[in-house]
Amino acid sequence: MTDAELPTASATYTWVDPQVALAQLPTLSGLEYLGGILAGSIPQPPIAAIMGMSIVSVEPGEVVFETRPTEAHFNPLGTIHGGLACTVLDTVLGCAAHSTLPAGTGYTSIDIAVSYVRPIQPGHGPLRATGRVRKGGSRVIFADAELVDRDGTLLATATSSLLVFSRLPLY
Repeated sequence: MTDAELPTASATYTWVDPQVALAQLPTLSGLEYLGGILAGSIPQPPIAAIMGMSIVSVEPGEVVFETRPTEAHFNPLGTIHGGLACTVLDTVLGCAAHSTLPAGTGYTSIDIAVSYVRPIQPGHGPLRATGRVRKGGSRVIFADAELVDRDGTLLATATSSLLVFSRLPLY
């Protein structure tokens, strides 16, 4: 069989121009900004559409996201690619840090370490990722996260240190 004869699938992703949300970023604390995304008054970033993830809750120092993996996230072995887990974990680590920052302050990951506890099977979704700040700071924030399946079974964990900027970069 040629590729043209094989069954195919496709997906379409739609998002709001990220500049709409970014225009509000300098005037809101991280908690206010993420709360706006949760409430729907601030559009989600495009990566949320591409990865099928959404924010479920946000509190100072803790955020929860969900994602629903599809076959588009399969690796060559037919399980969900670890890159999806890493991306969702990186997101909750960063957002947990962001939830502690005042308006006009930014951050970036210094490092991330992911431990994959078990393979993510296609039927495990929705997956829930929780990120928590373990040590806040004005220069570096330390956070950890976990990813569980719909039954609460641990799939992966992550830790990160994040560099805090006194001013957001100009967009």
